[in-house]
Amino acid sequence: MKRLETKKIWGTGDFEFGKPLGKGRFGAVYLAREKKTHFILALKVMFKSVLEKAQLEHQLRREIEILSHLSHPNILRMYNYFHDRTRIFLMLEYAPGGELYKELQKNRRFDDNRTATYIEEISDALIYCHARKVIHRDIKPENLLLGFRGELKLADFGWSIEPTDPCCQQIPVDNRPPGLSQFKFYFWWLHGHICVVFIVIVRK
Repeated sequence: MKRLETKKIWGTGDFEFGKPLGKGRFGAVYLAREKKTHFILALKVMFKSVLEKAQLEHQLRREIEILSHLSHPNILRMYNYFHDRTRIFLMLEYAPGGELYKELQKNRRFDDNRTATYIEEISDALIYCHARKVIHRDIKPENLLLGFRGELKLADFGWSIEPTDPCCQQIPVDNRPPGLSQFKFYFWWLHGHICVVFIVIVRK
């Protein structure tokens, strides 16, 4: 299996750019191949001017910092990042199955076994994040991708935070059980919410 070098200072000249995989408000994602090893990955390209105008520089720095410390089979991996005068590039794991949302649109519904597998995989990813004090905050079918074997990959940590972040204090916790921390309450509430969503999907 080809591996990406852990080296070095990266630049656009190290890659062959392929088809666009998706577009968003702040940039686009492209299929790419590293020239030396022929390693396939996804390059998320964002324009500095757009990020600055939206005042999202801090959010991007936080996303990069969080992703650089995460390594789990059900979390889309960030290998590295680099920038030039006008753009920032995130070197991401390629998930050839695309968005779970599009898979759902194509199939209309998932059977019980497939739904149970997805719930288990997203639960594993959330438990891993929880152990590292990371809250994703934007889990939806569009941010769940499918890998080479159809496994679920949690992606897009742009809105993620850690409990020490001031934003974390804005999480409503009025109904949490006594003795349950704010962070754990949010984690288990979100976990239950995801399970309900998947069950509703499979029963439609």
